[in-house]
Amino acid sequence: MVSRSLSPLSRISFSDSLDTQHRRPPNVVLVLTDDQGYGDLGCHGNKYIKTPYLDNFYQESSRFTNFYSCPLCSPTRASLLTGRYNYRTGVIDTWVGLAMMRSEEITIAEKLKEAGYKTGIFGKWHLGDHYPLRPIDQGFDESLIHKGAGIGGRTNPPDNHYYDPILYHNETPKKFYGYCTDIFFQAAIQFIEKHAKEPFFVYIPTNVPHVPLEIKEKEVFPYLKMGLDEITAKHYAMLTNLDQNFGRLLSKLDELDLSTNTIVIFTSDNGPAYRDLRYNAGLREGKGSVYDGGIKVPFFIRWPKKIIGGKDIDRIAHFIDVFPTLIDLCDISDSKDLSLDGISLAPLLLAKKVNWPDRYLFFQQSRPDPNGVDRPRLFVHCAVRSQNYKIVMTSRDPKKRQTEAIGLEQTELYDMLRDPGETLNIARSHPHLVRKMRLAYEKWFNNVTQNLSPVSIYLGSPLENPVILTNQDLYGPGAVAAYVSWGRLSRDPQAEPEGFGVWHVKTTRAGRYKITLRFGPLSGGREVPLKEGIAVFKLGKVYREEKIKEGSPRVSFFIELPQTEGALETYFTGQRKDGAKVTPFFVDIEFIE
Repeated sequence: MVSRSLSPLSRISFSDSLDTQHRRPPNVVLVLTDDQGYGDLGCHGNKYIKTPYLDNFYQESSRFTNFYSCPLCSPTRASLLTGRYNYRTGVIDTWVGLAMMRSEEITIAEKLKEAGYKTGIFGKWHLGDHYPLRPIDQGFDESLIHKGAGIGGRTNPPDNHYYDPILYHNETPKKFYGYCTDIFFQAAIQFIEKHAKEPFFVYIPTNVPHVPLEIKEKEVFPYLKMGLDEITAKHYAMLTNLDQNFGRLLSKLDELDLSTNTIVIFTSDNGPAYRDLRYNAGLREGKGSVYDGGIKVPFFIRWPKKIIGGKDIDRIAHFIDVFPTLIDLCDISDSKDLSLDGISLAPLLLAKKVNWPDRYLFFQQSRPDPNGVDRPRLFVHCAVRSQNYKIVMTSRDPKKRQTEAIGLEQTELYDMLRDPGETLNIARSHPHLVRKMRLAYEKWFNNVTQNLSPVSIYLGSPLENPVILTNQDLYGPGAVAAYVSWGRLSRDPQAEPEGFGVWHVKTTRAGRYKITLRFGPLSGGREVPLKEGIAVFKLGKVYREEKIKEGSPRVSFFIELPQTEGALETYFTGQRKDGAKVTPFFVDIEFIE
């Protein structure tokens, strides 16, 4: 049980060791939830959900009332950590090879670590599972995470769940006991206790309330009693648990006399899933959309030492602004050479008198279409926001949102001051403004997408050996089918595997490698027996075929690989009645000598 008082800001202890506090920069704690909508908080007018600690934190904080994310989680995380639009970082989407952030990107963790901070992540990374893309490669001293998009799925052990999960502590798998949110917050609290006498950056990107909606019935029951549907009740129960953990975290800061000089941020990565079922403060649509229901998120920041709490800031802001803001607030001096898209919000937070010019914020959600096109496309499912206006360019047919380019006549314009719910399209009354904002978008798009290229996974590095490739990172026209096929085959042993793609890899050492191609194990440890056929491995000029023994669950062989970088192609023949080749769900690659 959380014992933290719900009294006002004056409750915070000002008995911190002032001499020590004056000598050290502020600590930073950043909590990022997963698929929590703007309306999933009591302080935002939701009459059902119970979030007392967050509601109290809202009262103590400065709140950006027009804060924006990307429509989906990996792009948001890339923008948050780098201060740059996600396309620049290599991150386009959340799956099929498009959710890996280039290792050359400089993260806020790296900058703070250089400045003497201890850095830790506890939760969901979702920007690459392999060297050199992992948190421990990108500036974090300590990492406790699950792989991929969620605790379950192909990138984690089979049958992994929110309760008693296997997680990766500094990349070593370990069994934990309890609920995932409790585990992540407890690890973060222990990290804070360990480093209480030195500056720290604690990043807690939770995996709740993202599906699967796993939470004990006793936690859900109070919401079902209110007459809510089961999906909404589970979302709210997961967030109530998170709220309790957030209270525990703040209590620990109080106990350690760290509250006054700790910047605490609470926010969410995008709008709500199941948007039609629950309250979202009147915003239009939800997760995946470029209407505000998909991209407007809560953003509360508290730093009692310097930021006045209990106020709203209405200037538009975005996750690209978090990096430069923290660099500014933490007084990191050697940051002038950074190429950032965001701007520091510090003047607004510190109540400095400043001329704050209008600006444009840009949004686009790109997802591979049925033809396998996985690059962003001009004027497809995108939006531009200024302080007062917003244009939206998206197909009215949900099935065409990832393929239909929106022309001038189809572009929607909304007055966001008078119409925050985006209900009245005023484009015909302001054609000049529509053209101006479309031109700004086109210029932005051409700039941020000019260097897009596949991100490589390193093979043979002593920092990760072996490497287990999964179809989470598979590229190509058939990658979506392969991704979906994993789930289908997990549920139905009689289903045929399908899908074909490539992994982009870089061999760091020439030498002898062991290669293993397989479909399993799946749920319950079930292996998938292979049918007679041929297993193929191709990387650059290296080509190898091996016969598949009927009934065998995997094919293994040794092969000499040079130092090279490119598309790795592996597939089985003979596994489908139609004769189509199929990429294995998993490829184990181990450097031997």
